[in-house]
Amino acid sequence: MNIDNNQYKTLISQIGEILSSGRQRAIQSVNTILVMTYWEIGRYIVEFEQQGNERAEYGSQLFERLSKDLTLSYGKGFSRSNLLYMRKLYLTFQISETLSHKLTWSHYFEILKADSELEISFYCKQCELEKWSVRELKRQMKSSLFERIALSKDKKGVLELAKNGQIIEKPEDLIKDPFVLEFLQIPEHFQYLESELEENIISNLQQFIMEMGKGFAFVARQYRMSIGGKHFHVDLLFYHRILKCFVLIDLKRGEIDHQDIGQMNLYLNYFKKEEATEGDNEPVGIILGAHKNQILVEYATVGISNKIMLSKYQLYLPKKEELQEELERLISKNE
Repeated sequence: MNIDNNQYKTLISQIGEILSSGRQRAIQSVNTILVMTYWEIGRYIVEFEQQGNERAEYGSQLFERLSKDLTLSYGKGFSRSNLLYMRKLYLTFQISETLSHKLTWSHYFEILKADSELEISFYCKQCELEKWSVRELKRQMKSSLFERIALSKDKKGVLELAKNGQIIEKPEDLIKDPFVLEFLQIPEHFQYLESELEENIISNLQQFIMEMGKGFAFVARQYRMSIGGKHFHVDLLFYHRILKCFVLIDLKRGEIDHQDIGQMNLYLNYFKKEEATEGDNEPVGIILGAHKNQILVEYATVGISNKIMLSKYQLYLPKKEELQEELERLISKNE
């Protein structure tokens, strides 16, 4: 029997694709069943508490005893903390249809550590949108992503964010304040140059793009522009595939000043005329600095039609308690 090599390779490829797809569906099916099983266990625990008033008097003993007996009978997976989160899973999602089939128990275990229903809802939706691994979810929660985005919105915007996740529809949606670059591992008070900051970002480009958010595609560093016989360079150049525009990022080691804003305005005018092609929207400029003077920013940006946004970055994780207090003030102020 003569076998055509090209057809045979196609056969192997087709089998490989269907195997990969089948295995992925099998894994997803197992994850879905596990989450629903734990939801049911949580429901049984809550119903037991309610019927026997166990929660008030014997809650601690109940979970310790359950953990010991279930582990003896059924093996691993029934630690006290696991059982507590199974219970919380049911209490948080009492309508089982609201559970996402795209998230694993490991995702829910982390998400349920959040302090509020708004946070829980946001991280569930954002995990779906961004397809975060559990490791990336942990990092985003640790960096207080929800609070950092929510503080740029009003009460209605915060509620929409919790319900739908962060949907990128306009340039302003790209901004977090502050951006957190703790993955660069630069000590907080270390004296570094802007070039060293840029070099560190390039070395950790994948993590930087994850911090920037969905849709960023890296184009170049120190992108050269020749304007009026002079050469200029923008630190980092990206293209945003959702907004369909170039995004120029300049890094400032200290405080952002009016000259930085004027320079970015020059770059954006150049890009509109020389770099944008049919189908591109107007470019966006982001200036990232360690500090910004809000009053100076307001005066310096008056009359500028280009999209220039300024934000702080910090090299350490923010204090979540402080961000939560600010967010609570924002929500109460808008009531």
